[in-house]
Amino acid sequence: MQQNRDGEQKSFKLCGLFSLIILFSGSVLFSQSFEEFKRSQATSFAKYADERDNAFNNYLKAEWKAYAAHKGVKLYEEPKPKKIIPAKLKKIKSIGPKISIKVKKFKYVEQKLVVKKVEPKEVEVKKPEVKKVQPKKEVVVVQITPKKKTKLIPESKDITFSFFGSNLGFDVPEKIKYAKYYPHNQKGIRNFFDSAASSKYKELIQNIVDIKKSMNLNDWGTYLLVLKVSESVYPNNQDNARLLGWFIFNKMGYAVKVGLAKKHIVLMHYSKKVIYSTPNYSFGKKKFYVVANYAKGSVGKLYSYKQDYPGANKPLDLSLHTLPKFESNTKDEILSFKEYGNKYTLEYIYNQNLIDFMATYPQADYDTFFNAPMDERSYASIASGLKKYVDGKKASDALNFVLHFVQKSFKYERDNQQFGREKVMFAQETLYYKKSDCEDRAVLYSYLVKELFGVGVVGVKYKDHMATALYIPMQGDSVRDGSRKFVIADPTYINASIGQSMPKYRSKRPESFIVVKKN
Repeated sequence: MQQNRDGEQKSFKLCGLFSLIILFSGSVLFSQSFEEFKRSQATSFAKYADERDNAFNNYLKAEWKAYAAHKGVKLYEEPKPKKIIPAKLKKIKSIGPKISIKVKKFKYVEQKLVVKKVEPKEVEVKKPEVKKVQPKKEVVVVQITPKKKTKLIPESKDITFSFFGSNLGFDVPEKIKYAKYYPHNQKGIRNFFDSAASSKYKELIQNIVDIKKSMNLNDWGTYLLVLKVSESVYPNNQDNARLLGWFIFNKMGYAVKVGLAKKHIVLMHYSKKVIYSTPNYSFGKKKFYVVANYAKGSVGKLYSYKQDYPGANKPLDLSLHTLPKFESNTKDEILSFKEYGNKYTLEYIYNQNLIDFMATYPQADYDTFFNAPMDERSYASIASGLKKYVDGKKASDALNFVLHFVQKSFKYERDNQQFGREKVMFAQETLYYKKSDCEDRAVLYSYLVKELFGVGVVGVKYKDHMATALYIPMQGDSVRDGSRKFVIADPTYINASIGQSMPKYRSKRPESFIVVKKN
């Protein structure tokens, strides 16, 4: 059977090479061989190993409906201040017990890729060493946790790429290699699915799951890994790459859908929480987000199917409870600020691969950023630096010193000026970038207060500003969250002390509070 441009089928007979060329002229063979064409199209009678695929294939055959796009919700109702006028510097009353910061000692194990030459047919893996037998073929040994067995990724894999410092490789089933989105309509999506579902895909999926576990990837890290795999299989075809991502995510249990918009593929992820500044579509009570279009505007109306892939109901969760285990690319920089004629300096050690990962994050809810951890070495370097200056001080003075460190060590600049879009930074990132705005500093200060002093803290969100407030027995401007009173500590209001709010916000009621959870 042959398919015309509308995806309809018609019979033909092979009438010699000349007739075949005329028949296919201006059709699907404009850029592919006859063998490739047969592989991508002759899948109507494929036998699926997974029974779910038969049911889902019927969903794909049903008539698709039109869905209207919802614009992405913005984080702030009003623009944040362009400039912050500093307060007049004044000392606060010294109260509370004397502080002695404890910096947790830890033994850091370098996470590196070790390249060894081994006989391809015999590899003996032990903890933590790898034996060598007749060096003939290079393999990459990914050693994330010394206690577990190492995983071998041959350099001769079908696709290889660098993933935040780690060289990864995968074999790709033949039917996936030759899967094509053709024709460019609903039937083309079904054709791609037929090829992928009838392929020997299980090993590819399992390898992705294994690397997800060994690198401790959260859902966002997993999204990036699948995206990288898909784009490596189809480096010059975004539609094919998105269809492969759709197939892989469904097999991994994530609720994802694809839609058609102007004959191109749109990949949508279900999320229970709002992903800000991201176009989305409603399927019943569920919202599916076009993550690829974060901060890029709407996709517009598209056509898609209502049913979910059987058993694939897991939402994309952007929470970052634990950090991924990336290979170490250690760098450092010096942070400093001046006060009362004195200059204070602190060293900040960080892993560039982790910074690069965080830079890719879309705009998740504030809870994600306020409650994410910091790399142990990064925290230890900052905590050790602060310890030099606050040990022996009364609690109020120590808290105030850290507040001024966050206020004065970075230049104030709004995200749209620095990144061209709204971007909330993790505490790790605020220490890295030279510039930051209100919520970035609020995230950093709340993290330091929680870790250094064990003090209760909340993020305080206004229509155009973010501050923090501390659950401490001090006087000054305050806010109430339920029955508890919190004293304002604004990391953006330069020179301001604890209990000193910007004049603009003293009489304003906060929109919401972000609870910073204790460890």
